[in-house]
Amino acid sequence: MPVILAVIAAISGVLFFALRARNAANAATELLDMANDVRLAARRFGFRRQTNLHPAESIEDANIAIAGIASAFLELDDLPTSEQREALAWQMSKTLNLSKDDADELCILGRWMVNECGGADPAIARLSRKLFRMEGAASFTPLLTVVSGTLGQATGGQTTGGSLNSKQIEALEDVKRAFKIR
Repeated sequence: MPVILAVIAAISGVLFFALRARNAANAATELLDMANDVRLAARRFGFRRQTNLHPAESIEDANIAIAGIASAFLELDDLPTSEQREALAWQMSKTLNLSKDDADELCILGRWMVNECGGADPAIARLSRKLFRMEGAASFTPLLTVVSGTLGQATGGQTTGGSLNSKQIEALEDVKRAFKIR
C-alpha cells in the first residue's frame, strides 16, 4: 500500500510541474505576441524610434498622440476594462475617420506610449504638448471628442461631466494648459 501511494504522489508531482511549465510557456508566448503587436502597429503608422530621443518626441502623426492621451485619460480612473478599450477604439474610428483595425492598432500604440512616458500623468502632459506643437489648437476638438465620447460610452451613454474623478479633472486642466486655453 505505501508503494502505491508513493507512485501516485510521484505521478501527481510530475503532472503538477508539467502543467506549470506549460502555463509558463503559454505566458511567454503571449508576451511575445503583445510585443509583436506594438512593433507592427508602430511600423504601420510610420513611427520610428530615434536614439537619444524620447518616443513621445518622435511622433509625427497626431492620431498617435491622441490615442496616447485618451489611453492615459482612461487609466486615471482605474485600469481600463475591455468595454472601455472597445469604446475608445470605436470613438477613435468614428472621430478620426479610421478603420476599426487602424483604431485598434492606434490603441495598442497609445498604451505603449503611456508606458514609455512613465504613467498616465506624465503621458498626458508630454503628449499634449507634442500634439499642440504638431497640430496647434485645431487638434483640441478631436481629442476632447474622443475622450468625452469614450467616457460616455463606457458609462452607458451617460453624460461624463459628473463622472470625472479628481485626477481626470486635473488632467483636463493640464491639457488645457498645454493647448494654451484659459
